[in-house]
Formats: sequence, C-alpha cells, structure tokens
Amino acid sequence: MSSSSSVKISFREKLGYSLGDAGANFVFQMMVVFQTAFYTDVVGLKAAAVGWMLLFVRISDAITDPIMGAIADRTQTRWGKFRPWLIWSAIPLALLFWVAYTVPEGLSGSVRFLYSAITYTLYMMAYTMNNAPYYALNGVMTSNSLERTSISQYRFFAAMVAGFIVKGFTLPLVSKLGGGGRHQRLVTDCRDFRGDRSGVFHHNVSQRQRAR
Repeated sequence: MSSSSSVKISFREKLGYSLGDAGANFVFQMMVVFQTAFYTDVVGLKAAAVGWMLLFVRISDAITDPIMGAIADRTQTRWGKFRPWLIWSAIPLALLFWVAYTVPEGLSGSVRFLYSAITYTLYMMAYTMNNAPYYALNGVMTSNSLERTSISQYRFFAAMVAGFIVKGFTLPLVSKLGGGGRHQRLVTDCRDFRGDRSGVFHHNVSQRQRAR
C-alpha cells in the first residue's frame, strides 16, 4: 500500500476492512451481552465468582494489549506487519470462542470455574492477537487523514450492524432452534436481565442437573 497522502482507498477496500470489525463484533458482542447469563445459568457459577473472573481478564487485557501491539509492530513478513496476525489468529479465535461456550458435563463447581476462567482468558488473548493488529491496519493503509476517517466510519458502521444483529436476533433464534429446556431458561433470564429485573440469576444448579 502506498504511503502517499494522496492515495485513495476504494469502496471495495473500505467495505472489506469494515467486515473484519463486523466479524469480530459477532463474537465479542455475544460475550458482552450473554456471557454473565451463560456462566451463571448454564454453567452454574456464582455471580460473585463470575464478576471476579471478568475483572481478572479485563486487568490482563491491559497488559496483553500493548504487548501484542509492540509484537505486531515489530513483525516483518512479505505480507506486512499486521495482516499475518489476522490470518494466524483466525482459527484459534474461532475454536476458543466455541470452547468458551462449551462446558463438559459432570464437572464439580470449582472445576467448572477453573475451566471457564482458563477458556475465557485464552479466548480474550486470541481476540487481542486478532484485533490489535486489525485496528492498527488503519494507520498503514493510507496516510491521508480524510481517508483514515472514512475507513473508520465504515468500520464503526459495520460494527454497529453486527451488534444490532447479535442483540436483536440471538435470543429469538435460541428460542426457536434451541429445543427448549435450559436453552429456553437462558432466553428468559437474558431478557429479564436486559430489562434490569432483579433476582434473575438465582439458579438452582442441582434442580437443573436432575431435570436433564
């Protein structure tokens, strides 16, 4: 890509770049919106334990984000500095997202918490590995400030569309395709949580296990 300040980024390039943020937000918004309800109502963790786990991962993000940025900036390949990281991290990110929402049956409470904490931490590390270089691409695609602003506008719009889809269609799809049972309970609790109703995460894990 040219470093000239006069370079213009085509609509196709802007659209392609914005789809990267849309894809990232499909998985990130799932974690933001439904993560707490999943860990408490499906995995059966206590809300306090989930809160401490989320806090730990947020603190670790403050450490891993600048480290990943420094590593990506020092990467030298024939494909550039940042693009290789998008390729290398894509499959691990997808697999860890699936693993984070898949908890093996028959685990004790402490093991469930440990499993959730490890898989969520690894998922966020893979997310950092993917998104820190992605965000940095904006600065190397062009040095034209107007073009950079335009690229960011495309990216933010795509991210908002992805967020709208996740928040607007996930629960109806789970309700329709989830087969009822605990999936339907998760739908109900998520809707109650988004409505700021109290007490929706008091879930009796033993009853849920006996009902299976």
